[in-house]
Amino acid sequence: MKDVKNVQIAYIGGGSRAWAHNLMNDLAQNEDLGGVVRLYDIDMEGAKINEKIGNDLSARSDVKGKWAYKAYEKIGDALTGADFVVISILPGTFDEMGSDVHLPEEYGIYQPVGDTTGPGGIVRALRCLPMFREFALAVKEYCPNAWVINFTNPMSMCIRTLYKVFPEIKAFGCCHEVFGTQKLLAKILEEKYGVTATRDEIRTNIVGVNHFTFLTEAKYKGMDLLPIYDEYINEHPNGLEHSVEAKHWANGAFLTKELVKFNLFKRYGAIAAAGDRHLAEFCPGKWFLDSKEMVENKYGFSLTTVAWRKTDLVQKKQKALDYYNGTPFALRHTGEETVRQIKALLGLGDFVTNVNIPNVGQVENNPADVIVETNAFFSGDSVKPVHAGKIPSALNALIMRIIEEQETVVDAALTGDYEKAFVAFLNNPNMCLPEDKARELFDRMLENTKAYLPYYGEYIKNRK
Repeated sequence: MKDVKNVQIAYIGGGSRAWAHNLMNDLAQNEDLGGVVRLYDIDMEGAKINEKIGNDLSARSDVKGKWAYKAYEKIGDALTGADFVVISILPGTFDEMGSDVHLPEEYGIYQPVGDTTGPGGIVRALRCLPMFREFALAVKEYCPNAWVINFTNPMSMCIRTLYKVFPEIKAFGCCHEVFGTQKLLAKILEEKYGVTATRDEIRTNIVGVNHFTFLTEAKYKGMDLLPIYDEYINEHPNGLEHSVEAKHWANGAFLTKELVKFNLFKRYGAIAAAGDRHLAEFCPGKWFLDSKEMVENKYGFSLTTVAWRKTDLVQKKQKALDYYNGTPFALRHTGEETVRQIKALLGLGDFVTNVNIPNVGQVENNPADVIVETNAFFSGDSVKPVHAGKIPSALNALIMRIIEEQETVVDAALTGDYEKAFVAFLNNPNMCLPEDKARELFDRMLENTKAYLPYYGEYIKNRK
């Protein structure tokens, strides 16, 4: 059995100012584990800053979990002998993401997030997935038995790439969008019945793909929550004043009234389990994203700008420098489950949570091996999907369209067949353009991200 006080965690993207700090925070508050966190990043300065932050945190007397943090210049050195590999990267820079999100606006296409689907999500995948091919090959070479935990978007396509390149890999993707919906259900119970329920007590059946995930069942101690949710929607025709997510962020960039979520429940009878910003992008553009006015005034959510993300990054970098220079790292409750997952995989308890993994039959009416988001049972060195049954047929028509798009884009990214990617681009539900305008937009977006496209030169040569 693995020595739980000598766990080796490799972190690809170890210069992160968000996810890495969340992991540090949660490891620091858990006395059951200890070991080494190996930080690898192309931003070596960021990794070195996190090395000092982590070690300073571990040295504090009020910190229960004792970890050594070490930055590495080479990925192989970071991965060798790792028990767990965490991946959280930004593929490219926010300049490329600025093109992903905002260039389509010139053509009347709006994307609240732009990192998972739509024109932005597809082009992001083309630069991201070749990186994940290299990660899969590195894991195969240096730590083939490690568990790989991914936070990077586009989540489903990143996980699909890992398994395509290294079929024996033990990888899963984590997303906290479902948590917010469980909290919303708990809030409804409290408001309507005075019942205080924790998120963990809201038992759900989860189906779908990442960021377009649905609860086909939701119960609290045997109480069916779907009719209660339906009743609540009818009582709130104008949506919620403030969502759980909006309370977390002290700005309007993530504000939502949950009206997209409510609308989809009325259409399909299943509770949409992601935030409105993500959900809207998977639907035909005329439904929720026809104009900025529709987004903001009718449905009450926000188009998160990349300018906001750049400002947020500057603030996070400054906060990291403050920690580096001695400002105390404030421990908090992140709500993430990574440490709990690691503990379960090490044999320290077991539990059920939602993850993104290949379909081996847990979703009956989706193809085998595609990446689906369902519940899974975590225990000693094991992640077993929980049978979720069939997705309702009307809803599955949308989800299958997404799955086929993702399969096409993964193949295109790994082979350099950007013409195939263009077909997926043209077929996307939010692509409300004639083919010539779609081609123009696609070519402009690829030009803006060409530094990260390994096959771009060949693509241009063949186009000529």
